[in-house]
Amino acid sequence: MTRSLAQWLDYIERQHPQSIALGLERVRAVAQRMGLQHPARRTITVAGTNGKGSTVAFIEAIARAAGWRVGAYTSPHLLAYNERVRIDGTVASDAELVAGFDAVEAARVLRQAQDDRDVPLTYFEYGTLAALWLFQRARLDLAVLEVGLGGRLDAVNLIDADVAVVTTVDIDHVDWLGADREAIGREKVGIARAWKPLVLGEDDPPSSVLGHAYAIGAATIRANCDFFFEPVDAGHWRWRDVGRCDLLPLPRLAGPAQLRNAATAIAALRALGKPLSRAAVARGVAEVQLPGRLQRFERDGVAVVVDVGHNPQAARELAAWLRQAPAAGRTHAVYAALGDKDAAGVVAALADRIDRWYLAGLVEAGPRGLAVDAFAQRLAGTAAAAGERHADVAAALQAALAQARAGDRILVFGSFHTVTAALTALG
Repeated sequence: MTRSLAQWLDYIERQHPQSIALGLERVRAVAQRMGLQHPARRTITVAGTNGKGSTVAFIEAIARAAGWRVGAYTSPHLLAYNERVRIDGTVASDAELVAGFDAVEAARVLRQAQDDRDVPLTYFEYGTLAALWLFQRARLDLAVLEVGLGGRLDAVNLIDADVAVVTTVDIDHVDWLGADREAIGREKVGIARAWKPLVLGEDDPPSSVLGHAYAIGAATIRANCDFFFEPVDAGHWRWRDVGRCDLLPLPRLAGPAQLRNAATAIAALRALGKPLSRAAVARGVAEVQLPGRLQRFERDGVAVVVDVGHNPQAARELAAWLRQAPAAGRTHAVYAALGDKDAAGVVAALADRIDRWYLAGLVEAGPRGLAVDAFAQRLAGTAAAAGERHADVAAALQAALAQARAGDRILVFGSFHTVTAALTALG
């Protein structure tokens, strides 16, 4: 049977009883059947609570500016599944993804004397294997792989990375990863490999991360310990380590965390041990654009800013950005989140920066989505609880636009689903 990409995505969504099922046994079995070994000459795997997507984008852009042939695998997507797989700067076509899924399915149902079972795969596992299959065929210099959830048991971790990156460790996905930074850190550092570099993007990582790195002999490269970054003036910043000091243009991506993400990306590429010119670094840093990260639109004098931030750490970064870039008028917030998120903690981080709240439902997000009344009940006692309620993001955004005046700002945030709905509504 020949399937279109849309048919494939519908099919793979129904092949496992759980949307999330951590573990490497299933995906490793199918990878072995497919002959997947090395997606590229070198591989960097990126885990972390926040900043993964931006760090992958910086690594990809800098490496491509250096003339390398690069593949990048990220998740989730915003408007089209194809966004998850990029080869040499171009998103994978429908035909390429269909070929990848064909290859995965053929291996998944393969009958062998010693293994005659169909292997059930999750949606993410299908996508990971298809991406790796496409990368292996593309003869890449570098593959950059973003972890979907956690690290140790994530499908991406079936690849032995030459360099592992953990951007940040904070509280999120507690049902899967644990309730504190130490437990979550143990899961994320599981992507590190013995005697290989481990780049840490935060100044004070959990002791579980450092302890695991020591136990396996991974060489840790820590922000503001082994590499440093600092703003210089309105247009430049400085990156340095023990052997190098570069004056670079500021990233185009907005937000306080993007300087740290760019610095972490440079450290990861340096850890590969390949030559990397200052010109390539400067060009890559300056050129990165990433949808859904403080992405700005104008509507009749009102700035509309959309961001995928969905946990308290991300909300604190948003609050810092709102302080650094004040609006001339009021700041309105359109907020919609999944049911497994610490929505009250997000509101607490942003409360003193928001003048008016608009709450929206996310029922289209599946079992994790919430109708707006249930969402509002979870926010009882917070600054957002009395905000206007709307059935969906599009309606909430329309209401905010109707209330806003020239010079005001509307922040739309809370999840990738929220940003997808906003981008669609904005056209």
